[in-house]
Amino acid sequence: MNTISLWLERSYLFQYFPSVIVPAVFATLQMVFVSAILSIFLGMILGIILSITDKNGLSPNQGVNYVLGKVTDIIRSFPTMILIVAIAPLTRLVLGTRIGTEAAIFAITIGCTPFATRMTENSLQTVDPQLIKAAKAFGASKPQIVYKIMLVEALPSLVSNFTIMLINMLNMTAMAGAVGAGGLGAVALTYGYQRFDYAIMYFIVVILILLVLLIQGLGKVIYNKLN
Repeated sequence: MNTISLWLERSYLFQYFPSVIVPAVFATLQMVFVSAILSIFLGMILGIILSITDKNGLSPNQGVNYVLGKVTDIIRSFPTMILIVAIAPLTRLVLGTRIGTEAAIFAITIGCTPFATRMTENSLQTVDPQLIKAAKAFGASKPQIVYKIMLVEALPSLVSNFTIMLINMLNMTAMAGAVGAGGLGAVALTYGYQRFDYAIMYFIVVILILLVLLIQGLGKVIYNKLN
């Protein structure tokens, strides 16, 4: 307790809370949820393509499946920090800058889309093949099978997988703060670690833990309602 009291006495935590920490929380939430919407949207499209072009899929196509699968795995293999730095020229080309919230959203979207792609593909593969065969027997078209059967049946699994991805995205925003992305990661590094203000640094850690618990809890509630 004495150590905590000493940290608080020496810290600028209360001074920076309204002007620095609160805006950083909203910047982090913006990065996570905008990136999540974009990544899930793109990942579901690409995951559906991977699923239906598989050798046992609705429209087998070995060439498309192989190329898309390899590109997905290559991007997915990059460590987060290296990926953010590696695509910095592309980020600047597209957005005109490689720092800030928008740049982080772009980088995180590129980094997480492959994960969303594989998660979608894996979830669709859990659908009972007998349901698909029955739908074919009733004359359902391929789009109807995908959107009315496969995605509906895979929805609980998708929610569970995307909850994990959202938590991973939160971790990515914290790391992106080290390269000028802003948000809680930048505050913890700049105002906490580099200035030896441990009260700020650990306060940011607590906020991140609470955000993880919130995302996990919401994901579990949605999963239980769908399952």
